[in-house]
Amino acid sequence: MSDVQKDDAVNLLGLDLDGLKSFFAEIGEKPFRASQVMKWIHQFGVSDFDDMTNLSKALREKLKASCVIRVPEIVIDQTSNDGTRKWLLRLDNNNCIETVYIPENDRGTLCISSQVGCALECTFCATAKQGFNRNLAAWEIIGQMWVAHKMLGAEPKERKVTNVVFMGMGEPLLNLKHVIPTAKILMDDNAYGLSKRRVTISTSGVVPAMDNIFKEIDVSLAISLHAPNDELRDVLVPINQKYPLKELMAACQRYIDGGTSKRHILIEYVMLKDVNDQPKHAREMIRLLKGMPVKVNLIPFNPFEDSGYETTASNDTYAFQTILHNAGIRTTTRKTRGDDIDAACGQLAGKVKDRTRRTQQYTEIPVSDLIG
Repeated sequence: MSDVQKDDAVNLLGLDLDGLKSFFAEIGEKPFRASQVMKWIHQFGVSDFDDMTNLSKALREKLKASCVIRVPEIVIDQTSNDGTRKWLLRLDNNNCIETVYIPENDRGTLCISSQVGCALECTFCATAKQGFNRNLAAWEIIGQMWVAHKMLGAEPKERKVTNVVFMGMGEPLLNLKHVIPTAKILMDDNAYGLSKRRVTISTSGVVPAMDNIFKEIDVSLAISLHAPNDELRDVLVPINQKYPLKELMAACQRYIDGGTSKRHILIEYVMLKDVNDQPKHAREMIRLLKGMPVKVNLIPFNPFEDSGYETTASNDTYAFQTILHNAGIRTTTRKTRGDDIDAACGQLAGKVKDRTRRTQQYTEIPVSDLIG
């Protein structure tokens, strides 16, 4: 990467294949240059144009004059006792985000952020407590994958990141303009080549954006449910006040019906002691999800300072899971990973300069403005 950052330079890191083709057409180059450069950036982790040896010297000089490959700066690199790895990445003078890599025997999952902070104020989430600053640009989102790929020492044909989930800081569907090209890069064979089943976008229930994103790209869907009725969900997940469960479930059904192949939905449910973890809540969830192809993932609450919530006891979680399982709903309990370095679900906080009116800003914004 060039030591000189030009303010008007094009950052090629965040351009998907169509974006790169358009860029090269604008500078009078052939479209095939797009796939060449994409491979150098994402498969080989190259950030210096001089290292792109199958490009002519003249083209490399042209790119150096007008482009950069800028990536987020690593501030902290932590590894948990269980092998989970977390990076604190600096984006600008005021903001940092967190990215988490979770290794398992048969996969390696990268949890990436889509916003600096979050505007939705879910009451059990550390990110929400930090406030909200801005959306991430596409280069800042895909840059998390670039950094992980580089730091894990993955060769092009030996990818250690096999799955990517948009479950880090922020609400992905409030940043469609940059989330969509990022997902396209993740699935492009010239970049990371992940299948649509291995890229999962999570949402708290931004219903209009749900309908829009799946017209643009076919990926897996996760719903942050956390309550089986509107009264409780209005408190835990305040966006429910704008898009209640009836509308959310209808949008989920449209997602299922709109695919060219069989789709299912991952339901995420944080277990909060004496709040949403009673047998009556499990029975309500059964009624809510009846007939829908879903898998429920029960998530132990990961405490943080001043949260006001406690973790459900493991035997109560098991009882809850058993009720769902006996009703024919596939249900698992997520193993807590990385909690000793605050990398577990709901613990990501980064460093956020809150500068918005939070929920009001996004519940009133037209979806067309989110897509751009």
